[in-house]
Amino acid sequence: MILIALGSNLASAAGTPAQTLTAAIAHLPQHEMSVAAISPYYVTPAWPDPNDPSFVNAVAQIDTRHSPETLMEALHATEAAFGRVRSVMNAPRTLDLDLLDFNGRVMQGPPVLPHPRLAERAFVLVPLADIAPHWRDPRTGRAVSELLAALPAAERAAVRPISSG
Repeated sequence: MILIALGSNLASAAGTPAQTLTAAIAHLPQHEMSVAAISPYYVTPAWPDPNDPSFVNAVAQIDTRHSPETLMEALHATEAAFGRVRSVMNAPRTLDLDLLDFNGRVMQGPPVLPHPRLAERAFVLVPLADIAPHWRDPRTGRAVSELLAALPAAERAAVRPISSG
């Protein structure tokens, strides 16, 4: 199973952050990816600065023949197509695409697999649980439900569902 996280907290040429996620998902086949499943969209406070605009987040399961390295290049190209400018780490952005898991591979990178901060992020784990409730972290064997339960309740509660774009 190949899983990617999607996030946006700035408008792009495609529209609002939710519209940007919808357009980015539609754009993936141009890079030889097909979407097998997409979670509902969630709104979450920006981190590390909660004064920044809130994020819209989702997780998608995709199919591709790309290697993890080539897939990362395609994800970065998609971000750029939607106006992503890489400047300050964790700055607001039009589109963020993270490779979470690639068929259970464990790699030191690049890319690092599974995503090294996946287990710390409710905004990833909540939508991941929606589309892959039986997923387990390839490093630890822990189920997504266990990872979620290990996070503070306030972090889980801050991930609020919204309707898709």
